[in-house]
Amino acid sequence: MQSGHMSRKRALEILKLLARDYSEVGSELNHENTFQLLVATMLAAQDTDRKVNEVTKSLFEEYRSPDDFLKLSRDVLAQKISRIHYCRAKASNILSMCRTLVEKFGGEVPRTREELMELAGVGRKTANAILSYAYGIPAIAVDTHVHRVAQRLGLAKEREVQKTELVLQALIPEEWWIRAHNSMVLHGRRVCTARNPRCRQCGVAHLCAARQDLRRTESPVDNRQDG
Repeated sequence: MQSGHMSRKRALEILKLLARDYSEVGSELNHENTFQLLVATMLAAQDTDRKVNEVTKSLFEEYRSPDDFLKLSRDVLAQKISRIHYCRAKASNILSMCRTLVEKFGGEVPRTREELMELAGVGRKTANAILSYAYGIPAIAVDTHVHRVAQRLGLAKEREVQKTELVLQALIPEEWWIRAHNSMVLHGRRVCTARNPRCRQCGVAHLCAARQDLRRTESPVDNRQDG
C-alpha cells in the first residue's frame, strides 16, 4: 500500500527528530519476562500504564508464569485486578490465553503475529507490541497515541487504525519501525496529548501538518495548544 501523504524523506526527517528526543526504547509497562509483558499489555487496553504497573507490582511477585495464573479462578483473578477497567473480561481472557500457551505453545509466548492473535484477548495492536518490545521484530503497534501523532504530523490521514498501520509501514523503512513506534507512543503521551498538546515543547512542531493548518486558519485552538 503506497502512501500519498508525504515523502519518505520528510517522514524520516520527522522520525529522526523524534528518536533524538526519545532515545529510550521499550515498553513503559513493568515486567520481567515476555509472558508478564503480554499480561500487562492486555491489562493496559483502555487503561493507563501507570495503573497497570501499580496492579502488577504485587500480582507479578506471586504469579510469574502461565501455570501460576492457571491456579486462579476467574473471580479471584478479577478481584486481584479489580482496579483495571473490564477486570472480569480481562481475567477471562488472561486465563484462556494461559491455557492456550500451555496446551499449544509449551508455555512460551509465540513469536509470530498470527500465532499471537490466536490467543484470547490479543488483537493486532497487542501482537505487534509484543513482537516489537519483546522480540525486536519490526512492527508498528498503532494505539491511540500513534494514531493521533501520525494524523497530526501528516504521516497518515486514515481514520481506521489498521489502515494507519498499513500507511506507516509503506512510508517508513522497516528498519525504522520499532524506533518509529516507540517514539510516537512516547511523544503522544508526553507532548502531543489528546487535549492541550504542548506544542511549544515539541521538537517537530515546525514540521507538524496540524500546527501549520492551525496557523493558516488562525484558530483560537492554537493558543490552547501552546499551554
